[in-house]
Amino acid sequence: MAEVINMPRLSDTMEEGTVATWLKKVGDRIEEGDILAEIETDKATMEFESFNEGTLLHIGIEEGATAKVDTLLAIIGEEGEDISALLSAGASAEESDTIPEAEDEEKDISDVDFDSGSNEELPEGVTIVTMPRLSDTMEEGTVATWLKKVGDEVEEGDILAEIETDKATMEFESFQSGILLHVGLQEGDSAKVDALLAIIGPKGTDVSGIAKNFKVGGDEPKKESKPEPKAVTSSSNKETKKEISKPSTSVTSSGVEKSSTSNGRLFISPLAKKMAEEKGINLSQVSGSGENGRIVKRDIENFTPGAHSLATVAKFVPSGQEDFDEVPNSNMRKAIAKNLAKSKFTAPHYYLNVEFDMENAMAFRAQYNSLPDTKISYNDMIVKACALALREHPQVNSQWFDDRMKLNNHVHIGVAVAVPDGLVVPVVKFANEQSLTQIGAAVKEFAGKARNKKLTLDEMDGSTFTISNLGMFGIESFTSIINQPNSAILSVGAIVSKPVVKGGQVVPGNTMKLTMACDHRTVDGATGAQFLQTLKGYIENPVTMLV
Repeated sequence: MAEVINMPRLSDTMEEGTVATWLKKVGDRIEEGDILAEIETDKATMEFESFNEGTLLHIGIEEGATAKVDTLLAIIGEEGEDISALLSAGASAEESDTIPEAEDEEKDISDVDFDSGSNEELPEGVTIVTMPRLSDTMEEGTVATWLKKVGDEVEEGDILAEIETDKATMEFESFQSGILLHVGLQEGDSAKVDALLAIIGPKGTDVSGIAKNFKVGGDEPKKESKPEPKAVTSSSNKETKKEISKPSTSVTSSGVEKSSTSNGRLFISPLAKKMAEEKGINLSQVSGSGENGRIVKRDIENFTPGAHSLATVAKFVPSGQEDFDEVPNSNMRKAIAKNLAKSKFTAPHYYLNVEFDMENAMAFRAQYNSLPDTKISYNDMIVKACALALREHPQVNSQWFDDRMKLNNHVHIGVAVAVPDGLVVPVVKFANEQSLTQIGAAVKEFAGKARNKKLTLDEMDGSTFTISNLGMFGIESFTSIINQPNSAILSVGAIVSKPVVKGGQVVPGNTMKLTMACDHRTVDGATGAQFLQTLKGYIENPVTMLV
C-alpha cells in the first residue's frame, strides 16, 4: 500500500522547509534508510531519509520550492500502484502550503498578479525574477550592484546582481537562461521580498506590459540614495546674527558724556571714559563720585576690580543655522533595531557584575605567545573559559520557549564584531572542543570576513552564548542586550592597573570588570553567579583550561 511522505519537522522551531536537492527521482527503487532529499530548514540543510521501501511514485515539492511542515512531499508504493486518491486528498493542502522558495525566483503566470484591467499574459519562455528572501529575517533587499545589464545574455548560474540583505551583501545567481529584458530595480533601490527584480526571456520579447502591471511585492522601490542636505530656513529655527549695540552718547554743555546702558543712565567725563577704555574697565562696575553720580578721573584711578568685575565675556551670538544630513537606514541597521528592541522588551534582563584578578592571565598569555607561530588575545582566553564554564552550567547555555526550555549540550560562542554599518555576531562553534590557538584563528578570520562583508549566514547562525568586548576602546565596564535566542551575554571591559589588597597589603595589580546580562526566565541570580565564579576560576588560573 502506498505511503504518503510529508514535509518533516527537522528542528524544534521549523515551520516550513525547502527542498534543496532530490537524490531520488520518480520511478527509482527506494530502500529503507536511503536518502530521499536534502531539506533546508530554518537552521541548516539536512539529509532526509526514507523509512519505507518501494518505488518513488510521486514528488509533491520540486527542488527549490518551500512548503509548510506536513505538506505532501512524496508518495512511495508499489510500481504501477494507483495513487490518484492520495493525490486528490493532498491537492488542496499542497496548493495552500507550497510556496516558491525565495531563492528560486522563477514564477509561473499563476504566481504573478497583474492589474485587473489588464489582459497581459506571460509570453512563452519569459521568466519573472523577484526579490529573493536570502535570510530568514529578510523582509526587503537592496540592489547593491547589477552585474548584468538589459540586453545581456544570461546563462543559468550567472551572477545577476549583488543584493544587500539585513545581514550581508550576497551574490544572486540566475536560475534561467535567456536575455535580460527588463530591470525592475536600479542600483541602490530597495524593495520588499517578491517585488519585481528582473525579467528574462527570448531576445526581442516585449515585456513592457508585464513590467507595468506586475503587482507582486507590493510597494514601489525605495531609493536608497542619500538626500541632499536641506538648510532650515524657517524664521523659527534660523538664528540671525545680532549686532551688539554700543551705548549711544551725547555731549552736554558741561562736557560730560551721557552713557545709556541696560543698567540705567551713566554720567562720565570724557577723560574718565578714555582712561577706562585704556585700562579695560567696565564702566558699569564703577561708582561715580561726581555730581549726580558722574564718573570722574579719580574714580577710574581708585577703581579696584573685584571678582565680579573682571572683564566680562561677550555673549555668544550664533552666526550659523541649524542643519543636518539624512542617512537612510540600511537593512542591517533596521535588523539590529528590530532584534534588539524585541530582546529588550521580551526578555526580563538583569545584570551581574564581577571583577577578575588578571595577573596570572597576563603571565600565562605572555608565556603562551612565546611559543613559535602562536598568538592569542585575552578575548580568545575568555571565549575558551566561557565555553568550559557553560559545559558545567547548562542553564546559562539555554533557550526559552513558551512551553519549555532547551538546555544545549553543545557550546557555540557568538563573538560581537563591529563593522561600519553596525554589528555582526559570527559564531565559534563547539568552542569547548577547540584549542586556544584554534579559537584565536577562527575569531581573527571572522573579523576579517566581517569587515569585508564576506560572512555567510551559516557563520552567523546558531550561537548559544554571546561575548561583547569593548576593552580595546578603554571601556572599563558596560552592559549589553541579550542576543536572542541566547539566555545571556557577557560584556568584557579593559584591563586596568590599580592598587589592590593582597595578603593585607596594598600592592599594584591588574583587574578586569565583566558584566553578564541574563534572561531571568531561564537563568536565576544564583545560577548566573555560580557560572561567573567558575569563569573566574578559569581566568585567574588559566592553566586549568589546558587540563
